[in-house]
Amino acid sequence: MSNVSREDPLVRVLLAAAALVVGAALGAGGLLIGFLLTLVAAAVLVAGAGVEISPALSLVLGLVFVQGIGCAGVALTYYKLRPVAAPKIQSILNIAGSDRPFGIGAAVPDLGDAVTVVVSYALALGGAIGGSILIQAAQSISGTELDTGSNAAAEIGMENPEVLLLLIPASILLIGPGEELLFRGVVQGRIREVFSPVPGVLIPSVIFAGLHWFALSGGSPEGNLVALGLLIVPSLVFGSAYEYSGNIVVPSLVHGLYNATLFSLLYLVVAFGDELPQQALLGLAS
Repeated sequence: MSNVSREDPLVRVLLAAAALVVGAALGAGGLLIGFLLTLVAAAVLVAGAGVEISPALSLVLGLVFVQGIGCAGVALTYYKLRPVAAPKIQSILNIAGSDRPFGIGAAVPDLGDAVTVVVSYALALGGAIGGSILIQAAQSISGTELDTGSNAAAEIGMENPEVLLLLIPASILLIGPGEELLFRGVVQGRIREVFSPVPGVLIPSVIFAGLHWFALSGGSPEGNLVALGLLIVPSLVFGSAYEYSGNIVVPSLVHGLYNATLFSLLYLVVAFGDELPQQALLGLAS
């Protein structure tokens, strides 16, 4: 019996729905697993070794277990299991294989990639900070003020400036690579199998920004929605950089440099005064 064509209208709808569910589940799952592992590690340190969990140690545990193990671990596990599981599922459902094979492109950046990194970094940083300034200006003109939440890691950094000095290199070495491997390499890669480039970049960007709701501390629901809306700007840039380059190293560098810059600016705010938009920077780190 021949396989059902992937071009059948009903099959296309089912494949699109499956891609959305799997993509969102992978993104949320990576963060959730990392968070649970962080709690377990903290509990072991407290109960087993009597270690006091300081803000700096809490942040280190989060970086290792969320970005390092949760995000990267889920991404690599899916990447390894996909070639084995996908044909079996397609055989059970009697659906033909995809014409767009799943993969994560990775290579040492060439000159073209370097240009993409520089341009994307400028767009992400300029778009996010520019959008934040416009929203603040609109609030000032209207006389209303939104209570936006702040990034929990950045908030810890505000109270413990030395932590920001840790977050700057960690952005490039852990946060950027870990989150991009999961959200661009796997989530975007999975969704792009059945969607064209525009929704294939937009949907993972919305998933990425939306899941940052749980990283925000305080704020009203309306204010946090605005903060997440601002995060879509850099997220779209990261996704576009991967779509254009086909090299996961490119968005990883862009994301890492973006976060490192925000944490650097935030450190300058803490160290030298309030000349920089402190509240805006607190909400933009991703």
